[in-house]
Amino acid sequence: MLGKNLLKNVWVGRVNDGEADATGTYYSDILDLSGYEGVMFIAKFEDVDNAAVLTLSAQQSETNAAGGMSDLSGDATHTATDADEADDDLLVLDVYRPTERYVRAKVVVATQAAELESIIAVKYHRKKVPVTQGATVMDSDTLVSPAES
Repeated sequence: MLGKNLLKNVWVGRVNDGEADATGTYYSDILDLSGYEGVMFIAKFEDVDNAAVLTLSAQQSETNAAGGMSDLSGDATHTATDADEADDDLLVLDVYRPTERYVRAKVVVATQAAELESIIAVKYHRKKVPVTQGATVMDSDTLVSPAES
């Protein structure tokens, strides 16, 4: 069944535990993409104020060091149009074939405050499978042609 289902072919993990309801710049853990072709970052927000500008982008480096990270061009951006419109919503950014080994997400909250609940990463197209899930995944399972319960 390897190669046919997603769970055995991707690594999933929470790479940022959340940030206070404020403006600022926040980062995920640095991920080693050795053996993977890409990573998709999913930033979930909770309380987002009207006119808050939310930007999810990425950085890369040849070394596993925060000081050596360089911004990548492109991002996912949203400006909230009222006090509830972006609450509990997501920004998603897919970094496919970065040119350097180490990658992390960067979230910028500008103009008005927003609470970043977490950032989830999904590393994909691993050369060797199955993949062992990240430490923040408590349990996982794959259902193949499951019967109704």
